[in-house]
Amino acid sequence: MMKIYGLKTCSTCRKALKVLRENEEDADIVDVRKDGISAELLEKMHVIFGEALLNKRSPSWRKLTDKEKNQKPVELMLKHPLLMKRPLIIEDGGLITLGWGDKQEKMWSEKGNWTPRGVKKTDQSA
Repeated sequence: MMKIYGLKTCSTCRKALKVLRENEEDADIVDVRKDGISAELLEKMHVIFGEALLNKRSPSWRKLTDKEKNQKPVELMLKHPLLMKRPLIIEDGGLITLGWGDKQEKMWSEKGNWTPRGVKKTDQSA
């Protein structure tokens, strides 16, 4: 089982969920705007991903005051969960990725033993 922390309305989160489910991965989205995210989990993820966890390219970031931007990242993301880079995907088996692109899809496909999009399947029995 894996959890995708993000937004149900986020196109990138929906894309990740679609690809994972198409490949029979058991995944659910946790909407951080609606359901929130725990301080404990944010702290752990900040240790792993550092500043990359805080999305400074988001419109929400640009709306913050300079004083708010100088707060500790975890405190800031607890107050404004939309500042967290999405999707954050955590699997019970231990694999954790941040964002969604070819690199993340490759990591999940190797873990789940399926072929990523854009890669031709080859007959390796020869």
